Amino acid sequence: MHHRVWLAALTLLVAMAARAPAAPMTEDVERHDKPVKEIASARIAVGTATFPLYLSADWSKPLPDIMRAVLVLHGALRNADDYFRSALEAQAAAGDAGKSTLMIAPQFLVESDVNAFKLPADTLRWSLYGWEGGDPALGPGPASSFDALDAILAKLGDRTLFPNLKQVVVFGHSGGGQVVQRYAIATKGDQPLLHEGIGVRFVVANPSSYAYFSKDRPDTAIAASCHGYNDWKFGMDERPPYLAEPTPAALEQAYVARRVIYLLGTLDTNPNHPALDKSCMAEAEGPYRYARGHAYVAVMQARDNGTPNHSEWDVPGVGHEGGKMLTSPCGLTAVFDIPGCAAAR
Repeated sequence: MHHRVWLAALTLLVAMAARAPAAPMTEDVERHDKPVKEIASARIAVGTATFPLYLSADWSKPLPDIMRAVLVLHGALRNADDYFRSALEAQAAAGDAGKSTLMIAPQFLVESDVNAFKLPADTLRWSLYGWEGGDPALGPGPASSFDALDAILAKLGDRTLFPNLKQVVVFGHSGGGQVVQRYAIATKGDQPLLHEGIGVRFVVANPSSYAYFSKDRPDTAIAASCHGYNDWKFGMDERPPYLAEPTPAALEQAYVARRVIYLLGTLDTNPNHPALDKSCMAEAEGPYRYARGHAYVAVMQARDNGTPNHSEWDVPGVGHEGGKMLTSPCGLTAVFDIPGCAAAR
C-alpha cells in the first residue's frame, strides 16, 4: 500500500472524527438477543431445512411481469417485517419500475426466535451474529446463511417462474449491509443468474465493518494490539466452511469484478452509536460507519488487483436509518436504476 494512500485515508478519518455527533441514535443493542416480534410468512427450502422470508408476490406460480427482484436484508434486530415495509415503500416510490419488481425480505433467526414462536424443528437458526458472516446454522443442519441467500437466487433463476427477469439486487443496511458485503465476496449463487443473462448487483448500506483482503488497516495502532483482527468477518483468516476453499486472492478477484454500490449516510458519524460494532477488529477500520466506508473504498481502489466494479455514493442528510437509506434518491437509483442520485455516475 502506498504511503500517500494511507496518509490520505488517515487524514480523512481524523477529519471525520471531529464531525461526529454526541447524541446517541435509537437502536438498542440489548434488544438483539430478544425474540423478534414477527416471523416472516413465506418459506423457501434450503436443503432439507426451511428459511422464512416475506414476498410481495406469490412466486409459486409464473410471474412473467417481473423484471427485477430485490432482496432487502434486515439488521441485527432481525426485524424483517420493518424492512419489508420499507421495501414496499421503496417499491411504491419507484413508480413503474416498482410495478415490475418482486420485493423479498429474508429473515435470519436465532434460537430464541424459534423457541418463542414454537417453530418447526426444520427451521434454520443461527448464533446471534453468526448469520452476518456466513457461519453455519446451529440447526437443523450446518447450512450457511449464504446458502440461504443462494437458495433465493436459485429460485429467481428458474425461467419457468421468472421468464423475463433481468436484474437481481441484494440490498442490506447495518447488520444486513455486513451480510451483503461478505456475501458479495463469497457468493456461489450469482453465476447461474449471470449465465441466464440476469444481472446481479450488491448494495451495501452503512455496515459497521468490512472484510479486508490484506492485514493492513486504517488504524494500525489498534490493529497491532488486537488479537484476531484479521479473522473473518473482518479479514481473510479463519474463514467459515462456505468460503474456506478459495484463496483470498481468488475471492478478491471475484469481488472486484462484481457490481457493488456502497451507500454511506453522511450523518452516520456517531462513534458512540449503541448498535455500532466497537470491537477492536471494527475499531481498526475507523471511528464510525461513514469513516469506515470511505476508508475501505479508498483501500480497495489502491490495491493491485484491478479496478473494482464498485461505486461509493454519499446519502446526504441520512444517519443510521435503513428505511431512509433505501427510499433516498441514491437508494432508489442503486436499487431501481431511477435517476436522481447526484453522486451516481
